Amino acid sequence: MITERRNLIRTLLGGGFVASLAAFLYPVIRFMNPPSVSEASVNEVPGGKIQDLKPNSGKIVKFGNRPVLLVRVSETEWRAFSAVCTHLNCTVQYQEQRRQIWCACHNGFYDLNGNVVSGPPPKALDEYVARVRGDEVVISRRA
Repeated sequence: MITERRNLIRTLLGGGFVASLAAFLYPVIRFMNPPSVSEASVNEVPGGKIQDLKPNSGKIVKFGNRPVLLVRVSETEWRAFSAVCTHLNCTVQYQEQRRQIWCACHNGFYDLNGNVVSGPPPKALDEYVARVRGDEVVISRRA
């Protein structure tokens, strides 16, 4: 009778320990293997009104589920690049004073053609097409 109780207590304690361990490990495993998210098939997005962005400035625009950096270089010249740094996928931003694209994670710089100027990024930013249509800027994938 006493051995039966001991076995029951061991089983309950062991089961509780296994359940606690599973309750801890399940979210960790789910976090390390996130579900795949399909990218929305977007070929063109509006970048905003022309008058909303002054020359020598930039802003981030959502392109599907990815960010794109839209830069107004001058009155008539517009550029668009992937806003994801090629080093560690940080979001880049436009620095008006230097007239360069900057990644704050590891101080990487790109020029206005998307090419690496300095820092750890291994390759250039992906370029998009920025066109003026009426009074709006439209960003599309490069053909």
